[in-house]
Amino acid sequence: MALRNAVLAALLEGEASGYDLAKGFDASVANFWMTTPQQLYRELDRMAAEGLIEARVVLQERRPNKRLFTLTEAGRAALRRFTAEPARPTAIRDELMVKVHAVDEGDAAAVRTAVALQLERSRAKLARYERRRERMLDGRTEAEHLARAGRVGPYLTLLRGLAFEQENVRWAELALAVLTQRAAPVR
Repeated sequence: MALRNAVLAALLEGEASGYDLAKGFDASVANFWMTTPQQLYRELDRMAAEGLIEARVVLQERRPNKRLFTLTEAGRAALRRFTAEPARPTAIRDELMVKVHAVDEGDAAAVRTAVALQLERSRAKLARYERRRERMLDGRTEAEHLARAGRVGPYLTLLRGLAFEQENVRWAELALAVLTQRAAPVR
């Protein structure tokens, strides 16, 4: 999947600046698509040049002017074509898993520290996702939200992110317990 497809999908929420998109990526789609702000801004320029999005400049006092982006009909058509294509299988490249796989010959203490750090990150991300879920539901039950929401895609991807981080927490807790037990002196 190209970054442009993630940008097109993000702009379904409405007009947004590059800064807003970067923040939104971090808060909502980072569980399935990562990008740097530099990559994002380069892609926004390319997409505007190709007519997939339009930019308008908002003049600001005491701050640099900002550009707000919206989808064009060509961008919506590109998004429809993308969603009609079969999805590629997920490819996972996780450096931590390589370290865990090699823990028996590697630096076990460093691997335990890396797993503990991952646990901390996953718990923090899970908390952010939970807060986002509460904001999306806005006092409604999940069933009420899904029946009345204009768009269900953001909620469904949020649920996937929640499940992913819940599993990361479960696994990291188990891995830490095993690695800690193996590090304990035998009596």
